[in-house]
Amino acid sequence: MSPREAAELARLLRPAIRDERVLGAIASIPRERFVPADQQDRAYANVALPIGSGQTISQPLVVARMLEALRLEATDRVLDVGTGSGYHAALISLLAAQVYTIERHRSLSATAERAVRDLGIDNVTFVVGDGADGLPGEAPFDAINVAAATGDSVPEALERQLADGGRLVAPVGSTNQHLILIRRRGDRLIRAQLEAVQFVPLVPGTAE
Repeated sequence: MSPREAAELARLLRPAIRDERVLGAIASIPRERFVPADQQDRAYANVALPIGSGQTISQPLVVARMLEALRLEATDRVLDVGTGSGYHAALISLLAAQVYTIERHRSLSATAERAVRDLGIDNVTFVVGDGADGLPGEAPFDAINVAAATGDSVPEALERQLADGGRLVAPVGSTNQHLILIRRRGDRLIRAQLEAVQFVPLVPGTAE
């Protein structure tokens, strides 16, 4: 791990991110553990990087903004849809009590789990499955993080799995995407549009 580079990344994000807990997590997790060997020299660049299977590790600024929007508490149970590299789940693990992360690609899930376990993180549960379905057996969740574009709207199954007071953040749209924040207040869902982003699509089903 390069603590200096992780801390420098957090420092560079500070003008755009106010949540010190999020910045602290960024400074604590070695991003190079979550990128392929041929991308190691770009691990701390503020860009998305390919990780295989047509997927990417998201731009650090976007990851930080999503975490900030979720307003995670130390007691929260969180669903992370689209495990990818596992970097997002690793960060959430430092901000919440329990993380369930779901990925349609079995090979990506296995690689991500190794990276997370190698850091001594033990409050993340890895699941191979259809992210659009969520994990109804573990619901409700205090927060849901969706790291893949959901098309025109967030799947209703994910919205139903939000606890009262829960927050969900996801990229919505096809060609033109933006983050959306959904908050549950009893039977009501309150939606707010955030900034423009670009994510790979949330694909239904599972893949080997």
